[in-house]
Amino acid sequence: MQLEIGKIYNGKVKGITQYGAFVDIDGGGTGMVHISEIANTFVSEIREHLTENQEVKVKVIGINDAGKVSLSIKKAVDENEEAPAPKKDFQKNEQKPKPNIWKPKKTIPQSEMTFEDMMSHFKQTSEERMCDLKRSTDRKNKTRRK
Repeated sequence: MQLEIGKIYNGKVKGITQYGAFVDIDGGGTGMVHISEIANTFVSEIREHLTENQEVKVKVIGINDAGKVSLSIKKAVDENEEAPAPKKDFQKNEQKPKPNIWKPKKTIPQSEMTFEDMMSHFKQTSEERMCDLKRSTDRKNKTRRK
């Protein structure tokens, strides 16, 4: 069966990569759906929208000289149908966990600090600043520690 540009076909997702999904078209070979052609919304993770062996409708949007077939799922969806919704691994009421953000230790107000506390704080900050300065100097000179 010869594929025609602009025609809609049924297919089955055979492989998923970070940049797209490979789809076996019924009776017509294999083509690739680029990540930008999966849904009308931003797609950061393809596996949220598609799974392997999932039946999908695809539209042929191009065939290059080497015979590679470019497909689109979002252009194959009719106006009255909805695009495949992202699949959630968590329940509707739950939200994604917030990332673990480093917070500095609580500092003692300067009025309550002893001389030893101030000295240790000074040594720590000066050491951190020296390390940062050394790192930036090494980057500029393109030298590294061995």
